[in-house]
Amino acid sequence: MIKKSDFEITKERDKVQKITRFSVTGHVNSKNSSALKFKLDTALEAGETHIILNMANVKFLSSDGIRIILNTYKEAEKAGGKFGIEDPSGPVRNVLGTVALNSLLI
Repeated sequence: MIKKSDFEITKERDKVQKITRFSVTGHVNSKNSSALKFKLDTALEAGETHIILNMANVKFLSSDGIRIILNTYKEAEKAGGKFGIEDPSGPVRNVLGTVALNSLLI
């Protein structure tokens, strides 16, 4: 688990279904997006290519966060896996809708 004052990310791995689920809480911004990138990149490098990002408790999503999410989606697809966002909060849904990524990621 990585925790900063306004950000937390936890990881669960379902070895039977081969799905990695990250739950993010707080603000995904330029201050802490590197922690999200590190966790997602580490999972991909370990061969965990089926990734779900639960964003039910995310209050803010910056352009840095969007870039990381989109790059992870592309890398998972390239490796033959899947990436998606589960249970997006209102702010996440609004931001992804604004940049036309709802249908791709949710």
